Amino acid sequence: MGLVAIPKLEPSRWFEVDLHNVDWSLYLNTLFWNLNAWESISTVAGEVDNPKKTLPKSLFFALILVVVSYFFPLLIGIGAVPVDRELWTDGYFSDLAKIIGGVWLRWWVQGAAAMSNMGMFVAEMSSDSFLLLGMAERGMLPEFFAQRSRHGTPLIGVLFSASGILLLSWLNFQEIVAAENFLSCFGMILEFIAFVWSRVKRPTAPRPYKIPVGTVGAILMCIPRIISILVILALSSLKIFAVSIGAIAIGFMINPLLKHFENKGWIKFSISNELPDLSGPNYSLIQEPVLGI
Repeated sequence: MGLVAIPKLEPSRWFEVDLHNVDWSLYLNTLFWNLNAWESISTVAGEVDNPKKTLPKSLFFALILVVVSYFFPLLIGIGAVPVDRELWTDGYFSDLAKIIGGVWLRWWVQGAAAMSNMGMFVAEMSSDSFLLLGMAERGMLPEFFAQRSRHGTPLIGVLFSASGILLLSWLNFQEIVAAENFLSCFGMILEFIAFVWSRVKRPTAPRPYKIPVGTVGAILMCIPRIISILVILALSSLKIFAVSIGAIAIGFMINPLLKHFENKGWIKFSISNELPDLSGPNYSLIQEPVLGI
């Protein structure tokens, strides 16, 4: 679409965009959603050869590709077609493709979008399911979550994660993004606390790799992200706030509920239902690589 649009580009249109009438809540939530959850790759680190070198390199190039893949089409779309803010809604890129290159380009863009969404869905299922598997192997969830198929995939985790996505289908896209961001904010704050706490309490614990800063540096590098998290939380609507707080409350109740079921003999854990000693022989790569803990 970018190449076909070159003859139609009018750079002056780039300066006609009205920035005074922007839905900043929607914009920042979408931007935050597009650039968060990168730590999820850590849950499949145990399946990756040499994560110390592979993960930082892949994250670096992925960040460049994500920024370019959003910025370049926006620049092309605004420069090639007269700006009409009312038309820029969900799915408008396929309309732009038709205007710029015809029906064939519209089908190409829609097909690429479909493949992209399928890829993101598979990636999400992989990270979520391996997270559940890792928690089960450490005794934090019932052992049936640790079951693998004959292909080595965490089948129960995949089905459980897919069920969670189906439960969100009653929300529209904007509400899903806002709710996911709200919950991610709490998760990231816990990750930052764990990151700094482990640096202070477990300085000699084995790590696939370590971020080369001291305790003060570890704290300082978390501050910009925490500020952005607070902004996102402040922009949440009452509905999203209620749904997210309800989900968090359920999360707090799950652990005592699982312990009760264990005492009743209804479920079984593979090991003690407590965090393991990461310095022991059963040390796993799950969660540590990206967080550096």
